[in-house]
Amino acid sequence: MPRQPRIDLPGIPQHIVQRGNDRNPCFFNAIDYIRYLQDLREIASREHCSVHAYMLMTNHVHLLVTPMAAGQIGKMMQALGRRYVRYVNDRYHRTGTLWEGRYKACPVADEQYFLRCQRYIELNPVRARMVSDPAHYRWSSHTGNASPAHDPLLHPHRAWLELGHDQAARRRAWRTLVMETVDP
Repeated sequence: MPRQPRIDLPGIPQHIVQRGNDRNPCFFNAIDYIRYLQDLREIASREHCSVHAYMLMTNHVHLLVTPMAAGQIGKMMQALGRRYVRYVNDRYHRTGTLWEGRYKACPVADEQYFLRCQRYIELNPVRARMVSDPAHYRWSSHTGNASPAHDPLLHPHRAWLELGHDQAARRRAWRTLVMETVDP
């Protein structure tokens, strides 16, 4: 049975999930997370994809990305996967696949759903009980979206920009929106 074609339209954000093979780790040390984020930044820019949110968990990745042209997310994920798997296999003297099949992607056409999806992504380590506050998880876009810390990987989506009249107001509004679902 042939693969179903992906919906990859210009200007339509996508929630991307990629899991480690057999749910095994795909990040082993801090340098691996750093390398993945550096590669993502370079390849997303080259493939004209705007990254709005990300979450690197031990055994999977969440990305919220808008392509500027059709087919660019597939090109971005293919280049990123090839480069990162080669890096992991070389560094840890291993062979074979790192990822569990193809990445999953879901279009996020509605702006209200976009913010809920971004919040879902950034709350992943809280739901996994790794941290009690998403600001305490290092491998996430939350700090770049909710604090003055600059994250060069992030490109704000118009739904996020509409949260306030300036950067400080948007960050406060975003932090409030994220934290309203966290049970202290």
